[in-house]
Amino acid sequence: MVTLDFSDRLEIVGGKSGLRVLDEAGNELHGVARPGQNLVERALALCGREAQVTVHKRIPVGAGLGGGSADAAAVLRWAGFGDTVAAASIGADVAFCLAGGRARVGGIGEIVDPLPYVCEQYTLLLAPVGCDTAAVYAAWDELGGPAGEHGNDLEAAALRVVPELAVWRDRLGDSTGMTPQLAGSGSTWFVAGAHPGQGRIVATTTEAAAATRGGDWWECRWLLAPLVPGAPKHLLVLLLAHALAALLDERSHGA
Repeated sequence: MVTLDFSDRLEIVGGKSGLRVLDEAGNELHGVARPGQNLVERALALCGREAQVTVHKRIPVGAGLGGGSADAAAVLRWAGFGDTVAAASIGADVAFCLAGGRARVGGIGEIVDPLPYVCEQYTLLLAPVGCDTAAVYAAWDELGGPAGEHGNDLEAAALRVVPELAVWRDRLGDSTGMTPQLAGSGSTWFVAGAHPGQGRIVATTTEAAAATRGGDWWECRWLLAPLVPGAPKHLLVLLLAHALAALLDERSHGA
């Protein structure tokens, strides 16, 4: 697995817990912050902290890029929580997102074996549909657990759940002359290299947390929140929750 420089932005203010999720235009995303079901809330409960969290979403919901896991890991890093086994208990990809970079992941996500960083670019086609992870895994079981022809065992299951994914796969393949791969349980298709275009994101792999400038992969910027008379002095934390690209790196199999 690798992380990319494609991110959500989190604003975290210590105090009474609350969660808002906004799109890039600042509009509320309804149904995403359901009480007790969002990974950000689970992360706060896990580390025993309270905070008001606003998530500015860039990583689409149901895109197979681990945006929710990256957001949860950002909260855990803000809280100074580093127990990867516990992190994996709230989401299989959260432990990897705590470290970032490039790694082989095993168990239920708690085993993160770092691999050497490789700087690469990928083009992501963000299909305008979402894939329900549980439905995709159920379809994979119904299909008998097939192996994926292009590196992702869930591809056939995702296409069964959302058949129109094939249209977006073919568009990316036809325009690049390459065979797209599915990210995670879908719905994002990706190819190696930079191929900009409508509905696409060209992203670069990022290094692990300890290897980045200042040792802070989440690019935290600590700011004082605006002070008003009688208001408590809180620290406002802006974190970039980087996309977890569930991209199968062929080199990782032999590293």
